[in-house]
Parts: sequence; C-alpha cells; structure tokens
Amino acid sequence: MSETNDVVFEVGEGFAGEGANAAHINTVLGKKSGPVGGAFVSTLGSPTVGHIPFLVVWKPNVPVTPATLFVNKAAIESDQHGELTWGAAQAGVAHGVTEYAAQRFTELGQSDAFVLLTAVWVNPKANDGEAVYRNNHVATLAALQQGAAMPQQSLAVREHLAGGQPGNPYFAPYVAKG
Repeated sequence: MSETNDVVFEVGEGFAGEGANAAHINTVLGKKSGPVGGAFVSTLGSPTVGHIPFLVVWKPNVPVTPATLFVNKAAIESDQHGELTWGAAQAGVAHGVTEYAAQRFTELGQSDAFVLLTAVWVNPKANDGEAVYRNNHVATLAALQQGAAMPQQSLAVREHLAGGQPGNPYFAPYVAKG
C-alpha cells in the first residue's frame, strides 16, 4: 500500500508482449482486513464455469506472498490453453508478484497482512510457454508498480486526455483526416 493510510487498495493494469502470447493483467492489492480481503475470500469460494480462481504458488506447496489469487479471464478452451494458463502464466505471475514483494515489503512478514487479486488474460491461441511466462512476469510487475503509483495517475490521465485518443493492442485510435 502507499505510505499514506488513506489508501484502501491499489489497482493496476499491465500489458506485455504481442500476438497470441501477449499478457494482460489486472491487479487489486489490499489488506486482508479490508475490502480486498473480503473480495479475495468471496472470489476463491465462487468459481464459475471456465473460471476457477486458484492460489498462485512459486512451486507446489509454496504459495507466494502476499497471498495471490489467479482468476483467468479467458475460459479454458483446450488442453494446451489450460497448461499455458495454469503453468506458464501462473509461474509468470508468481515471478512478478515475488519480485515486486521483494522490492516493496522489506521486513520479514510485512507482506503477510496483504492479499492480491489478479485477473489474467491468456489467449486461447497462445502457443509458446516461454513467451507466456515472460509476458505474464513483466505484465504482473508493471500492474503492481502502476497500482503503487495510483496517487500520481490523475495527473497522467489529464496529460493523456490532452494528447489525443486512447488506444491499445486491439484498437488503433481513429485519426480524423484533414
């Protein structure tokens, strides 16, 4: 959390890579005792068809800290898609969370008071485990860093509005022809 006590949770977004192996991550980091803790428990206990939340682990029986919930945005469409989601993407998220936690939570046990929700996009057409891993690592780290910088984002939003239209990898901004 930010150093100020008035921040209840941090929301971030990260995108990395291109094509079918790109990663898109949304994060919500907050204290276990706050609204994010309640959402964490509710989400874990409320799976839906094709979207089964699960705890992110560094390796079996070693969950990352802060406790992190992985929620897949795309319903699993094939064995390969499932393996890339639960394997490479989950490992990439674990790496990103652990790298971020090592930078942010410098005292032993400090991260234990927090939980993290991640919504993770893995394209059903993804086909490269190393790229999926790498992109999810980078996107997770970027989303968490963005969430921590939340108070400064309002200025950035104003600057973006002055600079034109929004865009993303799936939509190129409309440019009026003169």
